[in-house]
Amino acid sequence: MTISMSVFISISRTGRSITKAASPCVMLPSMSLLSRRDGDLHRFSLNTVLREYTTSPLLHKKAWDPSLDQYKYWNREESKKGEASYVLDMSPESIQKEARILCLAAEDDHANNPLTKGVLPFGAKLLKSGLAPDDFDHDSIKEQMPNVLFVSPSCPHAHRQLPKMLNLFPTIDWIHVRSAGIDFLESDELPTVLNTRPNLVMTNAKGQFSSSLAEYVMMACAYFAKDIPRLLRQKGAKVWHDFDITELRGKTMGIVGYGDIGRAAAKLASVYGMRIVALRRNPAKSEFDPICDEVYGTGRDALQKLMSVSDYVVCSAPSTVETRGMVNADAFKASKKGQVFINLGRGPVVDENALLESLKNNTLRGAALDVFATEPLPPDHEFWDMENVLISPHNMDKTATFMHEATEFFVNENLPRFVLGDALLNPVDPSIGY
Repeated sequence: MTISMSVFISISRTGRSITKAASPCVMLPSMSLLSRRDGDLHRFSLNTVLREYTTSPLLHKKAWDPSLDQYKYWNREESKKGEASYVLDMSPESIQKEARILCLAAEDDHANNPLTKGVLPFGAKLLKSGLAPDDFDHDSIKEQMPNVLFVSPSCPHAHRQLPKMLNLFPTIDWIHVRSAGIDFLESDELPTVLNTRPNLVMTNAKGQFSSSLAEYVMMACAYFAKDIPRLLRQKGAKVWHDFDITELRGKTMGIVGYGDIGRAAAKLASVYGMRIVALRRNPAKSEFDPICDEVYGTGRDALQKLMSVSDYVVCSAPSTVETRGMVNADAFKASKKGQVFINLGRGPVVDENALLESLKNNTLRGAALDVFATEPLPPDHEFWDMENVLISPHNMDKTATFMHEATEFFVNENLPRFVLGDALLNPVDPSIGY
């Protein structure tokens, strides 16, 4: 038996894509492959691997460009929970630069434990954790020239603290935000500071929250397709009365904001046999995406086209200057009759008065809302009393470990890349808000 570095051919669970990566493999006389790439031994018949590879549809059309999103963002579904996959490739000799970290977070934020109490990769060191710039304003900290700032959503008034931290520590060249959205960091001062630091990089926890939200999307679709409100009414009244329901198969799901959350929802919806159309700032990034059937650009006409053909619309767009109020009265007027609208991105993206009117006049069959313009949703809001509105308190991504895992991503995936001098995952452009 020989141990060698060989090309490992990985067939995705969906059978839709193939990736190749150098990985330690054990070659056995039976000509099978044993890979430790995901931490466990997996045996693949060589004939099976070659058959799957040569029959892949990707060989018959242009492959998805690796320079695009396929390799730019973290894919939680392909990562094993708690596994330091990138750390395994490290050694003291491979370090290109040190990571000297400051953590801006509430003291009782236990989700940061992998950073504040855990073992960090070679070359990484936590210098200080604090709640405000005053906690870090010491010569002993400045002398160590911190170059990484970890920002937790638990930090109060983070939008005011971040510019002060950057002014206090001009050596910081990487900011990591432990959330997917960065709208909580918006301020008048931040763009001015960032303009003086053109080489500063910002990343986020994109990919951590998508799988749970995608499950919520399918639950919301089924909630209306199977008329769950009617089932609950009949159960409460002890009434046995059958009625017609609808299938998801063959229906069209429109996705406003085809990022990691939108794409995760599309993957599940495609398994149900749904057709996928999407709105995306750069349609070229999805040109060879095997999941999406059609991608439109941005703008009023593109949004109205998507609304007009979709049975279910999933709004997963971030809150930015460009997107706030984007889904407005004109968009809802263009909606396909009987459409279900699902918002799990940010509340301000949707004109709630226009949504309310569309629900009242039955343009929309229903809405599933996890986010709102004002949170908590005021007790006197009409949404509470509408049977065709499913309300959740902005918690459909809140698993017991979701923030802890978001910190693990920083420690186990991006920190090693930083000290090895490799490209960081989940880059964010603060100028556009995502």
